[in-house]
Amino acid sequence: MKIAVTYENGNVFQHFGHTENFKVYDVEDNKIMSTSIFNTNGTGHEALAGLLGDNKVDVLICGGMGEGAKNALADAGIEVVSGAKGNADEAVEAYLAGALESQGVNCDHHDHEEYAESGCGGSCGSCGGCGGAMQVIYEGPNAGKTVAVHYKGTLNDGSQFDSSYDRQEPLIFVAGTGRMIKGFDIAVLDMTPGEKKSVRIAPEEAYGMPDPRLIRDFKKTDMPGSENLSIGQTVNMQDNLGRVFPVRVTNITEDTITFDANHELAGQELNFEIELLSVQ
Repeated sequence: MKIAVTYENGNVFQHFGHTENFKVYDVEDNKIMSTSIFNTNGTGHEALAGLLGDNKVDVLICGGMGEGAKNALADAGIEVVSGAKGNADEAVEAYLAGALESQGVNCDHHDHEEYAESGCGGSCGSCGGCGGAMQVIYEGPNAGKTVAVHYKGTLNDGSQFDSSYDRQEPLIFVAGTGRMIKGFDIAVLDMTPGEKKSVRIAPEEAYGMPDPRLIRDFKKTDMPGSENLSIGQTVNMQDNLGRVFPVRVTNITEDTITFDANHELAGQELNFEIELLSVQ
């Protein structure tokens, strides 16, 4: 059996139609025997069903899934488990243990509603829904090409917040399509394989400034289990369409609890050391 997972940086990528990579698990006797990663090369939405079929995939694990993609996958004879989140390897292990349930169609292909109104974090921002083909929006020699990079990200105080080197796995994406934060995307557009570059990215070209509309107070009585939470803890919430997004606990009173759906790096300048490995 082959299980494919929409994949990005070790985690289940949350928008099936825009995924750039699948991680494929070869399973025998309910045990993972080997894994591999393949790039979608710009294929999007329902067309991904054919790509998965060509790779003899039996099961797809993903985040958001629209009706059209679900039907295309069903026609291809591929079982779909949507609504998964977090570490991709753990999601597959949960599926094999019978502990992962599909959420069915959980994306309506419209822009996500404002968190202040519906509970959606809105952190996916410019995703444009969960389907459709990627479009090149920035110009440069590498625009529209699949690039593989290693990087290390630090804040101005020198603390590291991310590193592909530590994961021993490069980041692969189609450059110039807005899939990465703007400053990072633009930085690789004119690089050549083997080149290394250091860049400092302003908040406006990273995760933006904190939006006060994404900070909300809830009554503890409306949030079962909130009595066990603590300030600084990150938890997952779900909007009216079943989409899952992370929020941070920022304040707790006797009667209320405050959640912040802004990205944890919102308002921060980001420093990246980028190494371009390849361009396809």
